[in-house]
Amino acid sequence: GANILMAAFCTIFTSSLPGEQYNVQLAADSLAGTVLFPGEVFSQNKVLGPYTKEKGYKEGQSYAGSNITTTIGGGVCKIASTLYNVSILNDLEIVERHNHSMPVPYVPYGQDATVAYGVKDLKFKNNKDFPILIWAKAIDNRLYIGFYGKEKAPKIQWNHKITNRVEAPKYYKKNPDLKIGEEKIILEGMDGALVESWITIQDSEGNIKTKNLGTSYYIPMPYIIEINQ
Repeated sequence: GANILMAAFCTIFTSSLPGEQYNVQLAADSLAGTVLFPGEVFSQNKVLGPYTKEKGYKEGQSYAGSNITTTIGGGVCKIASTLYNVSILNDLEIVERHNHSMPVPYVPYGQDATVAYGVKDLKFKNNKDFPILIWAKAIDNRLYIGFYGKEKAPKIQWNHKITNRVEAPKYYKKNPDLKIGEEKIILEGMDGALVESWITIQDSEGNIKTKNLGTSYYIPMPYIIEINQ
């Protein structure tokens, strides 16, 4: 019965390590075919974790406060962020969601989700009266996730209000291989911010309701610039 595409979301990631791309693919393949029954709560950590070598995960990038580090299973937050967006577009009930410590370049502020096994999870509840089938596929640098069910999702629009923007600092590193005075951006910075998010939901009769999705707080992601002077 779950044969109508309710809603889907595609995440495009530009700068990812080979291990990270592998992790996203591995997690997407494990996720595909998951069925969520009415009233059931989906937990990413339960379905895909623990993110260990034993489960086949490799090293990838992840955030630790204001630093970018390499961890086993790095990249699974791209699955979490994409799942979060599909859940919202299907008007499912969000049980648990955490934003990253710094903004991510692959979804707008307020639309990301991070996971850390045993600490932070992404959980959402099937609040429909029919089962939902999760479809997921990673192709090159794109991740597609769609939910299938009995009816199309209502018309849903994201809204964000950004307050308290904090400019991204610039950190310089000396690189003697560059020409004198030359600068090379190694990491694009992103401003920190406080973001209020909500959605507007329009049903088939045209009635509109608003649902508050809370506040996300991000510290700035610094620019890393190599220079020779």
